[in-house]
Amino acid sequence: MLSVGQQAPSFELPNHAGEPVSLSDHEGQHVVVYFYPRADTPGCTTEACGFRDAWDAFAERDVAVLGVSDDSVDDLAAFREKHDLPFELLSDESGEVASAYDSYGEKQLFGNTFDGVFRNTYVVDPGVTIAAAFEDVTPEGHAADVLATLD
Repeated sequence: MLSVGQQAPSFELPNHAGEPVSLSDHEGQHVVVYFYPRADTPGCTTEACGFRDAWDAFAERDVAVLGVSDDSVDDLAAFREKHDLPFELLSDESGEVASAYDSYGEKQLFGNTFDGVFRNTYVVDPGVTIAAAFEDVTPEGHAADVLATLD
């Protein structure tokens, strides 16, 4: 995990519409960068819908939310539309950005080993430093935990 106070790695990734989005697009704002393993799976849906349901509270605080996974742009577009997600989902198919945020690597599932995205979240402050870090997140209630940290 990156440490609080560390400079947040810059990035540019395509969003759910294939448009480039960078961390610097949100200069002067707090930004929640949350990494999740796979669009439209139960845990990832719970987490994304938690941010959706708390969207007004994030908007009132002028906080941007960016969800990052190694899904394709098309998969992200379908996931976003299906669950009416109001924030941007970013496609990191190579895992390069997730790796820069210590959120990508070897995982095991049902006895199979593979590389994938870890469920971690960072709050980046307006000075582009890590203000909070959440490792191995539990999807249920996570958005509320992030909001409590912002307050």
